[in-house]
This record gives sequence, C-alpha cells and structure tokens, in this order.
Amino acid sequence: MTGDEGAENCNKFVEILGLRSVFPLFMKTHKKHKKGGISEDDHEEHVSSIIASMLKHCTAANKLRVINKFVENDHAKVDRLMELHFKYLTRVQNVDDRIEKEKQARLQGGDIIDDDQEDEYYLRRLDAGLFTLQLIDYIMLELSCSSGVSTIKQRILQLLNMHKGSITAVRNVVREYAGNIGDAKSKEHGDAERQRLLELVNRF
Repeated sequence: MTGDEGAENCNKFVEILGLRSVFPLFMKTHKKHKKGGISEDDHEEHVSSIIASMLKHCTAANKLRVINKFVENDHAKVDRLMELHFKYLTRVQNVDDRIEKEKQARLQGGDIIDDDQEDEYYLRRLDAGLFTLQLIDYIMLELSCSSGVSTIKQRILQLLNMHKGSITAVRNVVREYAGNIGDAKSKEHGDAERQRLLELVNRF
C-alpha cells in the first residue's frame, strides 16, 4: 500500500470495509506468541504504515472515512496515536543520547566519525523505532493540518501539553523523515513529496 502504485490498493482497502479490521489492530497490540508471530514493534510499525498510506493516497471521500475514525468515541484513536508517539519518541531520544555520548568520547579520543560509523548509528536509531515514530508523527501532521477537523489538532496539542511534549520535537521528526525521502523512479517525485512533508511541518 506504499508508493504511488499503492493508491488503488488503499482505496480498495477502505471500500471493502478494511477500516473495520485495521483500527482494532491499531488500538490494541497483540503480544507476540512464543512460537512465531510478529513482534509488538513490527505490528505497530505495520499498522501505522497502512494508516499513513491511506491518509496519503486515498481519494477525498475515502480519506474522510479514515479521518472520521480518529474523531469517533471521543477521539480515542488520537489518544492511542499520542500514546505511541510518546513511547517511540522516548526510545529514540534515549538512543540518541547514548550515541551522542559515544561520539563525544570518540572525538575526544582522537577518532574520526566516518560514513560507515554514521550508518551504524542510524541503524541503531531505526532499531529503536525511528521509522515507526516518523510514521506516527506524519499521521499526526496529516490529521492536524489536512483533515479539516479542528478538534483533532486540539486534542493532539492538549495531549502534548499534558505530557510535557514538544511541537518542535514532532516537527523535527517529520523534517528528518522528509530529508531521507527518495524515489528511485523519479527525482521530481521525491522532491515533490519532500516539499509536501515540509509544508505540513510548517503548518503544524
């Protein structure tokens, strides 16, 4: 359901009542069974990716059906979205802090941080859930800036304030996500998507 070719799949998914299956999975992560099954982190990444793709690719009518899911039951799914935001933000920030300390120690010892080492650091951030955090915060911005439903953004800002969260942190996450956007088929498409994300950041 990702990429432009996924647009048709996203719309079909909504039209065959797929929202009835994906949002219960979003609201409650099933614990991994001892014998097989995906992990909790993989589950949350996969479901977040589906929702992000629907918000990006669906027609206006189908996108509204997705948005309405975040309004029903007194914005319960917005509450869940923010719960996941804080979960993954904390994990990524903890890893970032450890990486920064390692960098400082290496530099003080005369080491050089080369591209291979930077790649290794980035992989550690991904292992901590960076990509899932980027998906979640992208969903937050789409709902806040493109849904046309003011109560969603109000709820997001309220929860950020309650938990001493930061609008700047959300913007930085999506800004980094935009910076890593690429498209093997079309540089123009990659540039357009990057610009779209940055516009969401500026409007949040």
